[in-house]
Amino acid sequence: MGQVQPPRLVTPLVALLFGRDEDYPSARDALEGLFGPRELESPLYPFTFTDYYRPTMGSDLRRRFITFERLADPAALPDWKLATNALEARFAAASAGAPPRPVNLDAGYLTAAKLVLASTKDFAHRLYLRDGILAEITLSFRGGAWVAHEYTFPDYRSGLYDVFLRQARDAHLRKAPASQACL
Repeated sequence: MGQVQPPRLVTPLVALLFGRDEDYPSARDALEGLFGPRELESPLYPFTFTDYYRPTMGSDLRRRFITFERLADPAALPDWKLATNALEARFAAASAGAPPRPVNLDAGYLTAAKLVLASTKDFAHRLYLRDGILAEITLSFRGGAWVAHEYTFPDYRSGLYDVFLRQARDAHLRKAPASQACL
């Protein structure tokens, strides 16, 4: 029988999707209010992998990732997703419908071995956590590289984000206690 262990601490991460540059600073600042100081911000990536968000967010969408300095308990992921959903609703109300959804905030976390994202949508590869929130392992880190899974979203599968996610993983390893690092 395995021994019950405390959870390994994780680096909180949020994947932002937005169309208007002016929406990013207020979203970033609100996220710092939730998670504390940001550690890394990715470059801006064009989001051209699907038209799914076009009706509510418009066209010419961009993706950016933010990681945060403080390590956290992964059991808080449902709280993070609920809080980022509330932020999205607040930004939508402030936008007066143009666009109806100015930002999409996907809360998650990074470890030495994986990138996990929260969702409110059930699917075959997602596990229910609590309070209507599910989680998926979006990418795994194996053999020195990020590896996609059968259901990984096309933008994550493309490798476009791999350089940044490698930098974020390296930062996580530098701040995670040695006993917490797993490869």
